Amino acid sequence: MALYMDVHTLDGPVTMADVAAAHAADLATQDQHGVHYLRYWVDESAGKIFCLVDAPDAEAANTVHREAHGLVADEIHLVNEGV
Repeated sequence: MALYMDVHTLDGPVTMADVAAAHAADLATQDQHGVHYLRYWVDESAGKIFCLVDAPDAEAANTVHREAHGLVADEIHLVNEGV
């Protein structure tokens, strides 16, 4: 497993409530793909969403988003956790 930060860039603003609902759908779907969505951050006015995920690979992480709610990431970065 590896840590990934995925980035979603929407065409307009996004609300925390909408992202929370999408995250709940991710959590309901993630076990089917061996993925664990850990945290998310939102820039509501810029329409940016950042998700931290522990996954076997980037495609598995994006598959969960695709199946859960259809909002796939625009970018997925392999990251290392620091202190």
